[in-house]
Amino acid sequence: MLKSELRKKYNRLRTELSTEQSSDLSLVLTNHILQISIWDFFYFHIFLSIEEKKEVDTLPLITLLQGKDKNIVVPKVASKTAMANYLLTDTTTLKKSAWGVPEPVEGIEVPENKIDVVFVPLMAFDTLGNRVGYGAGFYDGFLRKCRKETIKIGLSLFEAEQEPITDVHENDVKLNYCVTPERIYTF
Repeated sequence: MLKSELRKKYNRLRTELSTEQSSDLSLVLTNHILQISIWDFFYFHIFLSIEEKKEVDTLPLITLLQGKDKNIVVPKVASKTAMANYLLTDTTTLKKSAWGVPEPVEGIEVPENKIDVVFVPLMAFDTLGNRVGYGAGFYDGFLRKCRKETIKIGLSLFEAEQEPITDVHENDVKLNYCVTPERIYTF
């Protein structure tokens, strides 16, 4: 299936979810993450959810990471093609961007080579570890700058597409895992 078709399909599926369903599924998904062997790492990059788009609610995961004394890094769009990454602290001020993404106003910038684990937003994914984002390429560009051994974990409220994504590009970065409310996919 083409990325454009998957974006339409999963935008529709998200709109059919109630806010309560999305929240409940996000909590179940967060509990599954405890089963992945990532807890010896220090720097965890996580996206901040766009509530209006019914993305996975990452607040429970942020709370979990804080409880385990992990360094949490959040993105901010730095240019038309790149993101900067900032340490999330008790004093970090967040402001919604033009796209509705909560972003840090300022803070301590963390280079990509420090990041051990990245929780990746997505619209859809397949059983091969390919993902479909919103299409701007921010995360693929960011993931290519991370160390090769950085663990990439997609978060999805829906299960994998059984048919491979047909228009995967050479610059697309595959996931190591994808966590859903039903299971953990390993690639």
